[in-house]
Amino acid sequence: MHDINWIRENPEAFDEKLKARGAEPQSAAVLALDEKRRARIAELQAMQEKRNAASKLIGQAKQSGDESRASELMGEVSQLKSAIQQGEEDERTLEAEMEALVAAIPNLPLDGVPEGADENDNVELHKSGEKPALDFEPKQHFELGEALGLMDFDTATKLSGARFVVLKGALARLERSIAQYMLDTHTQTNGYTEVNPPLMVRDEVMYGTGQLPKFADDQFRTEDGRWLIPTAEVPLTNLVRESIIEDETLPRRYTAYTPCFRLEAGAAGRDTRGMIRQHQFSKVELVSVTRPEESLDELERMRECAEGILKGLGLHYRVVTLCTGDMGFGARKTYDIEVWLPGQDAYREISSCSVCGDFQARRMNARYRPKDAKKPAFVHTLNGSGLAVGRTLVAVLENYQNADGSITIPDALQPYMGGLKSITAAT
Repeated sequence: MHDINWIRENPEAFDEKLKARGAEPQSAAVLALDEKRRARIAELQAMQEKRNAASKLIGQAKQSGDESRASELMGEVSQLKSAIQQGEEDERTLEAEMEALVAAIPNLPLDGVPEGADENDNVELHKSGEKPALDFEPKQHFELGEALGLMDFDTATKLSGARFVVLKGALARLERSIAQYMLDTHTQTNGYTEVNPPLMVRDEVMYGTGQLPKFADDQFRTEDGRWLIPTAEVPLTNLVRESIIEDETLPRRYTAYTPCFRLEAGAAGRDTRGMIRQHQFSKVELVSVTRPEESLDELERMRECAEGILKGLGLHYRVVTLCTGDMGFGARKTYDIEVWLPGQDAYREISSCSVCGDFQARRMNARYRPKDAKKPAFVHTLNGSGLAVGRTLVAVLENYQNADGSITIPDALQPYMGGLKSITAAT
């Protein structure tokens, strides 16, 4: 959500930032509706003052015995009451129109974010590690998993339809081990508090992080009107909704390992084979709630925490800064971490780390009480994958594959696998 006062004072800058995102200018529409709403509020205040004055005069007229004047004033008060009721209804309608308009406008990019139209305009920040030196033709993860007899897409389709998978045996344990490794690292080393949140949330919670109303078509909804979470960002960020946080409790850092559910409505024809793009997948999420002046430093910290998982697993990756046209709806700046997949001979996104400023906080009414300040202020929120567990499993399979189709288990994961060093068709 945007600050209407800021738009009122900086309409040209507002439209310029939207233009950088490839969005149409919105300040004129916002300010026209704002002016109409403010004029209606002023009219209401004038009518209320007139009604209050007339009410006092009624008493005076009755005290002086002027019943005719008292009756005239009571008629005036009655008319004003009806007009005020209609005015209040108009104000509520205008408020709803304003909220609907502003809620559909994406966040504004920070200065310095590279301008561009799509992923081709993203800017590489750095690379880490080396690509594996494989002396054979690498296979893709689904070829490896199916040959091991431990990755079953056909049965999953019978159970649930396309874009689902059944993992068995050592691969099921490997996915669980990856998640446990991530959670242990983030809680024991990186200072995040583990949370086990609900997987179904209400409308206002999805609205708070920006999934609603714009992205309703990409979400799964239950028959009783709740939503399956598309990411743990949704419940984790909303832990501070409708509250005023004490300054000394910031920053707050949360992590959660959850299933995530997405319709992938716009993904027709993309990644139709394998585990890259599914309706149900697992992810370890990172969320931070900070003071405004600390949020950019927190973004760098979050990115480093996510990178640390890949370094610990010995996986080659690169980090790119997303351009204005490729950022998510609620982000002001985003880093994508892309892991190398030998089977695809390509980098694929495994984490996005974003700073949202007060965009989500305004939607959630999440504030804190700054020291030596008279009024509460909105917090800043950040979110990132730490990492997508299924895609990390994909990366481990493709980077640690052997010529015979077996998979060497990275050293960091062996303690979670009961000391198992490799996965073969027999495991």
